[in-house]
Amino acid sequence: MKHTGLGDLKVSRIGLGAMGMSFGYTGSGTGDAESIRTVHRALDLGVTFIDTAEIYGPFTNEQLIGRAIKGRRDDVVLASKFGLVSHAGGGPGVPDSSPANIRVSVEGSLRRLGTDRIDLYYQHRVDPNTPIEETVGALAELVAEGKIGHIGLSEAGVGTIRRAHAVHPVTAVQSEYSLWTRDPEAEVLPVLRELGIGFVAYSPLGHGFLTGQVRSTDGFDAGDLRATNPRFTGENFRRNQRIADAIEAVAADAGATPAQVALAWMLTKGDDVAAIPGTRRVARVEENTAADAVELTTDQIARLDSLPAAAGDHHTPEQRELMGL
Repeated sequence: MKHTGLGDLKVSRIGLGAMGMSFGYTGSGTGDAESIRTVHRALDLGVTFIDTAEIYGPFTNEQLIGRAIKGRRDDVVLASKFGLVSHAGGGPGVPDSSPANIRVSVEGSLRRLGTDRIDLYYQHRVDPNTPIEETVGALAELVAEGKIGHIGLSEAGVGTIRRAHAVHPVTAVQSEYSLWTRDPEAEVLPVLRELGIGFVAYSPLGHGFLTGQVRSTDGFDAGDLRATNPRFTGENFRRNQRIADAIEAVAADAGATPAQVALAWMLTKGDDVAAIPGTRRVARVEENTAADAVELTTDQIARLDSLPAAAGDHHTPEQRELMGL
């Protein structure tokens, strides 16, 4: 497995997103044993970068990852996130990046993960009620104490990124990025490269859509985030099948699977980019990590670059409000 640099933090360029093991998708939280086997297989294949968050569950995903990495902590660059659970009474889903809340969050995450340090600790979403300078100041104290190694931001705009980085170096910014969500290319990626900050792409497979395996939404349960995602509903879903079909055609040429092609395309976007496809199945982690060896031709990359824009927003109105969009 090749590695990439997020600032001065070295990680496998294909990591493992753990959210779906416990939260967000049909069947999440129903197969912890298989999820743990998936983490172990990922580590065996050279994956070093695992991503979780206190809100996933909430809390149960960190507990799961803690069990999975027990005895192998030094093999893992461990990332988690805070800021979407208010411990002062607001509860899960309430943004709170106040210094006091960060203290409670990090102690809880360390306990659940069974570790004395989190290698990369992200603010999950910008808190409109706490200046970013105060948040990063509190995180800098945690770096000095050795409880976290590096500071990250998730779904932050360029103004916030600059203000945060001025207080303490930001190592990585995480945002959704894939063949059907290319928003970071216009503004965020250029600023990150100016400042020397790495980029982590979540949902690089479009919540599974870009694998070509999602041909119907009939099987989604009520807790599946895709059930209300505009790209998976109504006419948008039918129109977006053309994107999946085009990726499948390139995959046939490349002798790879659509998922591998979508990830290989992502890895052409820079030596400072890592992808964290999520899965809770051993077979899928084997497929995803094999994308590290897929070499796309110039023509294949051009065909993928020219894919039509996806129909529908990639966030619900409620998610957009939470992100300040």
